[in-house]
Amino acid sequence: MPRNNRPRRRAADGDGDDENDLSRLLAGWKKVEHRRDGAWNVQPVSAASAVKGYICPGCGLTVAPGVAHLVTWRADGVLGDASDLAARRHWHTHCWRIGG
Repeated sequence: MPRNNRPRRRAADGDGDDENDLSRLLAGWKKVEHRRDGAWNVQPVSAASAVKGYICPGCGLTVAPGVAHLVTWRADGVLGDASDLAARRHWHTHCWRIGG
């Protein structure tokens, strides 16, 4: 019999809102920083969790896989949380600290 690799549905243990569960999980790790251009959510990414490469908007160089860095997105955007989260950027920790 072929193997089924599709994710199984969770047992009914409430509302089953996966997005809400993720938000609660991440809430302990992220913080809000206030800068001249507004409020920003800042979330660290460990070296073990960094599996893709990204372009740092601060220096224009690659944030290589396996390098700890920060993910940032607007905390006070006018288009809503989903839009702000979709526009998140990955920064070298140093580049974020010096202000980009």
